[in-house]
Amino acid sequence: MAEPPLSEKYLRLTREALAKVRPAPPKRSFLAGASEDFLSMARAYLADAEHFAAGGDVDRALAAASYAHGWLDAGVRLGLLDGGDDDQRFTLYR
Repeated sequence: MAEPPLSEKYLRLTREALAKVRPAPPKRSFLAGASEDFLSMARAYLADAEHFAAGGDVDRALAAASYAHGWLDAGVRLGLLDGGDDDQRFTLYR
């Protein structure tokens, strides 16, 4: 059985990562806005990736999925997002 295209693999991983993360700061804190910014950027890049994939542009789909996951990973690493101690999808500090 053949592997799915790399872009589809990373789209799936990014969808899973986005579904897993939660804002980490308290809702009324200054950092809550930063957390939402990171989530917003990840959602926007994932939407772009899905659009490119649907149009057959696998290179741009892969690039946009990578950016989306990068926003999620950075948010978890900084403590703006809670990735649930998942060191398979996120680069945790310790």
